Amino acid sequence: MTTKVTDFKSSQSPDSGSNLMPRRALLTGSLGLAGGALAAAGLSPLTTRAEGFMPPEVPQWTKSLGPGVLTQPYGQPSKFESHVQRRTVEWLTADRIASISFTPLADLKGIITPSGVMFERYHAGIPQINPDHHRLMIHGLVKRPLILTMDDLARLPSISMIRFVECPANGGMEWRGAQMDRVQFTHGMLACCEWTGVLLSTLLEEVGVDPSASWILAEGADGAHMSRSIPLEKALDDAIVVYGQNGEALRPEQGYPLRLVNPGWEGNTSIKWLRRLEVGDQPWFHREETSKYTDLMPDGRAREFSFVQECNSVITSPSPEKPLKQRGKTHIEGFAWSGRGKIKHVDVSRDGGKTWQEARFTSMVLPKALTRFALELDWQGEPLLLQSRAVDETGYVQPTYHQLRDVRGTNSIYHKNAIHTWKIHQDGRVENVQFV
Repeated sequence: MTTKVTDFKSSQSPDSGSNLMPRRALLTGSLGLAGGALAAAGLSPLTTRAEGFMPPEVPQWTKSLGPGVLTQPYGQPSKFESHVQRRTVEWLTADRIASISFTPLADLKGIITPSGVMFERYHAGIPQINPDHHRLMIHGLVKRPLILTMDDLARLPSISMIRFVECPANGGMEWRGAQMDRVQFTHGMLACCEWTGVLLSTLLEEVGVDPSASWILAEGADGAHMSRSIPLEKALDDAIVVYGQNGEALRPEQGYPLRLVNPGWEGNTSIKWLRRLEVGDQPWFHREETSKYTDLMPDGRAREFSFVQECNSVITSPSPEKPLKQRGKTHIEGFAWSGRGKIKHVDVSRDGGKTWQEARFTSMVLPKALTRFALELDWQGEPLLLQSRAVDETGYVQPTYHQLRDVRGTNSIYHKNAIHTWKIHQDGRVENVQFV
């Protein structure tokens, strides 16, 4: 634990000196608070000092000049953050050309996922597209078919929104009982970014949609020509044709130079490298919405077009990546999200769901975006079974594994949003366990 001493300025007049706290008293009080917290954990403030680095010592990096401006024209994270990276599960797919990497959720700060660590999902690798050569064609049941350049799109009214994107297979490895050893692998097919582009409704207004239209086919420019049928109602609601991510152009792995984002829906409907929008009067039933991205039910039938990503949550600390290193007061922290809108509240259980306590929000609460929650924990080495349970503004309550499997069976892959359990051991280790 690091003790931070701040030199406060009083809001009172200097003339009222008798009411001012002396600087030494502030310093003593600050150290006293820190010492008290550490003492409660059975530690001394001095035992946490890194020799030669803590005040009043002068660390070595203050004794020389650092690199100057434009040493790195495009900024990179500190080398001490090199562990924060996407990771893969080697046995998950036969080839990385059609595979996935996972967002390091436990290491994220705030609700925005940095572009460089947002999960990847490819069906034919990453196409290298020159934006000057890229075109978006809008055709089908429209009055004025269009072919748009990137410059054409840039001249249209833009909009920015913070929304999550989640692969419907998020957690799918665990649907049948796999025990993954990181929150990155249990929930890491998830990210939340600021997306900038043009509302799809704006483009459809430009082309003039025929009254008989009810569906749109979105197709990508990758080698698989990834495509999904999207109801016109969604297209006219909040779908956005995106060219910007977190204040910069899309990254190649996220669809550069153009992608679709359908907020709150299955991530595969947010077609990357978007090249074509065809307006029609029925779904196309292409491969990725028939043989894939359907939900096999217990009676053998398959549920199609299950677009919405249901209300979900996960505790990111403590977690296997963030074990408890010392006893005393800390915070249980995590994310909640729902494709139906805003998160209403999150409950946390320390005993595997026997009792619950409402957590507090520690971030903005936006629709179809990640929401951070936290709850204070005074841990003295006792074993715990930590769970979080989210409720969204529609009243939907995140289900248990038992409730989910009662409806969906055990043969599914997609839309696993069951309450997750972390087991805290006496030594602070965190283990992934599942309760049916």
